[in-house]
Amino acid sequence: MKTQTQTLILITLISFIALNGMFAAPLGRTGGWKPIKDIKNPHVKEIGQYAVSQHNKDVKANLKFIQVVRGETQVISGENYRLIILAKDGAAKNNYEAVVWEKAWQGYMNLTSFKQV
Repeated sequence: MKTQTQTLILITLISFIALNGMFAAPLGRTGGWKPIKDIKNPHVKEIGQYAVSQHNKDVKANLKFIQVVRGETQVISGENYRLIILAKDGAAKNNYEAVVWEKAWQGYMNLTSFKQV
């Protein structure tokens, strides 16, 4: 009887772990970075332009936004966008990594980091 109980508990535990993993993956998890599928989306472009503009204000630079090369999003009390942006500094074109935190329902954006990569 003891062996049957242990086997039943083990099967239940394995089933729970398997089902939890199967259903958690499609729903997505808060905090994980996910690739942006459509980097040409106007909203993604707007966030990239905001990042360059805000960086220019913060450090008195004169970068010119060209395009978003790739990016990822992360859901955390709003949405973080981690973008690789192609921008021009005079004649030189460089890639920059920008992280922008957005609360779309409040119309709020904040540049949290910006660096050349």
